[in-house]
Amino acid sequence: MGSELFPARSIMTLETAASFGIMFFLFAIGVRTDTSMILRPGREPLVIGISVMLITLFFSVSLAFALKACVKMDDSLARALPFIGISQCLTPFSNVSCLLIELKLASSDLGRLACSTAILCDIMGMIILMLLFAILQSSYDPMKSIMSIGSAVMFVFFMVFITGPLVRKTVKRIPTGKPLGDQYVFLCFAGVLLTGFVTEILGQHFMFGPIVLGLIVPDGPPFGAPIISKLDLPVGKFFYPTFLTTSGIKTNIFTIDLQSLWITSLLIFSACIIKIGAVMFASRFLNIDFHDSIIIGLILNARGVCELLMYNLWRDGGILSDQEFALTVISVVGVTAIVTPLIKLLYDPMKRHVPLKRRTIQHSKREAELRILVCIHNADNVPSIINVLEASHATEVSPIAVIAVLLEELVGRATHMLVAHQSTRTLQPNNSRSGHIINALRQYELCNESCVTIQSFSAISHFEMVQDDIYRVALDQNANIVILPFHKHWEIDGSIGSVNRNVQGMNIKVMEKAPCSVGILVDRGILTGSMSILNNQSIFHVAVIYIGGPDDAESLCYGSRMGAHSNVTLSIIRFLLYGSDSARERMKDNNLIDEVRQANMENQNFKFQEQVVKDGVGLAASLRSLENSFDLLIVGRNHQASEILMGLGAWSECPELGVVGDILSSPDFGSTASVLVVQQQRLNGDKLMNRMMKPVVISHEAGHESRPADDQPAIIEHEARWDFALK
Repeated sequence: MGSELFPARSIMTLETAASFGIMFFLFAIGVRTDTSMILRPGREPLVIGISVMLITLFFSVSLAFALKACVKMDDSLARALPFIGISQCLTPFSNVSCLLIELKLASSDLGRLACSTAILCDIMGMIILMLLFAILQSSYDPMKSIMSIGSAVMFVFFMVFITGPLVRKTVKRIPTGKPLGDQYVFLCFAGVLLTGFVTEILGQHFMFGPIVLGLIVPDGPPFGAPIISKLDLPVGKFFYPTFLTTSGIKTNIFTIDLQSLWITSLLIFSACIIKIGAVMFASRFLNIDFHDSIIIGLILNARGVCELLMYNLWRDGGILSDQEFALTVISVVGVTAIVTPLIKLLYDPMKRHVPLKRRTIQHSKREAELRILVCIHNADNVPSIINVLEASHATEVSPIAVIAVLLEELVGRATHMLVAHQSTRTLQPNNSRSGHIINALRQYELCNESCVTIQSFSAISHFEMVQDDIYRVALDQNANIVILPFHKHWEIDGSIGSVNRNVQGMNIKVMEKAPCSVGILVDRGILTGSMSILNNQSIFHVAVIYIGGPDDAESLCYGSRMGAHSNVTLSIIRFLLYGSDSARERMKDNNLIDEVRQANMENQNFKFQEQVVKDGVGLAASLRSLENSFDLLIVGRNHQASEILMGLGAWSECPELGVVGDILSSPDFGSTASVLVVQQQRLNGDKLMNRMMKPVVISHEAGHESRPADDQPAIIEHEARWDFALK
């Protein structure tokens, strides 16, 4: 069957295509690698990496020689066993990176530590393989080996100190934001082939040159990211699978005998245990948890294409026979199949983001510092975000700490990064996207000196995993609320210009397990020009929609804080369901509203009104009456199902906004007001939140209430000084 699918005359063609594919694949790995981690690895990756390499190398090779001396085996296996032992100490970065991306752990704390360790181990492994390959290529001739090693070292120095500066100088000439020119693509492809040819002449394998070239090419835009995107299709969809196919063709499991199988299995299994033990040993000196050290050890045991490439080279060099090659290929598949589910079973990054106390606006002390984490994906949203921050009313008694997380899609690099920007109170000349955003936030800080502090971060990650960075920053910075961007972007004519489903997925994940309250800001500032309220430039009209529940309670408390700002007019609009009553629940809502009204008794810009509705149709009609009356609408995300929302949920397009938030954010709503949908912090098993989950209703006997006409709400409006009386 195999000979019919892949006749002998086609094998050479497949292997040639596979060789070219692996050259470009390794070049892409080099480009994606963060070289700063090689130069400045950090204490933890350095200690773990050296321990893993040396301890695993020593004990694996020792075990291989012990088995060779004490156990009867085939001559070919006895010759190959020490080399198999040496291969177990390797920890290729590409294997670890691919595994973490598959498990969605690349942006977790342990994932970053494992990546940093793997990069360091990869460099040490490349040096070991370079020495080993030079010795094998020279047929164990000392003089030829020294010349081969010396020429390889000279090649690396030439690439780093001569070619590297030329590449970086050329990259600086590439205009940012424009398609990569064909001449740069041609130079890149020609460079990969040329470096492979040179290293083959120097006595090294032709794979060595493309890796070194990839390491000196700057990652990310304007060159690294576009060239990686151009390589993804031909390499990832054609050449790389071709290499795996040729490896499978060479694998003949029928050449394996049982004794060789258990000997090789014992060596590889022992090496995996030794590697985990090496991580545990190093972790004792680094104050890393015992459980975490086991997980790091499992991650560093990842197997992949780099091992397959090495075993193919050793097979072609005569080190491995068909039997040993089949055994090593099976070991790659077997170890990966065991390690992956074990990591899923043992590690849940969400358990690290469980707060020990409430982190909400409602439960914060009145004079406490309000800590707001804002996630910024698009620079166009910055004016509206600054208006919300300014409206939040920072004072010396109750200051505001803004933690800004700039969301950047990970393109052209493999390492997820969370970068903390330097905090200064001066505007910095910077033409980058992040520089403009940070300067805008610093301008807000300068306008509120002594009341506002700004701390900026850049989260460079895939949006499928960026929620881990948001969780970590929110927890470390003790944030009270996280404000997320909406996934839809409005055009100036009121239509939806663009939709980013990755941002929507991120929002849903953050709302599920955030360690504090969360808000989604639906920015319609472009429709009105985003008039700034800094320096008393305009009046900001804010309305809080109150139906009932913990989310509405959080939005009410946030709106109440905004109402204290001299340039903010605050309207609280409470919706009541006609024909039903729960005095106990209503009393709790009344008490909360009374507190807000009491705090705003002398505020001439404060209004409170109640609207009685019969059902969802009446609620929708009442909401539409708010069109173009406000600049910002604040509403809770969730309300327990009741007649007041009946029939509205079926038309919801964005579940992360809730029923009312979805109505207010719909293009059909016809409003120019931005919307802030708030969800109060969720705590597992928290019974204190259940008291707010029932709908707010009113009694038939309430003397001050009148029966509304069909589909028309009854409005009961009260001035700021009105004293609410319970019936």
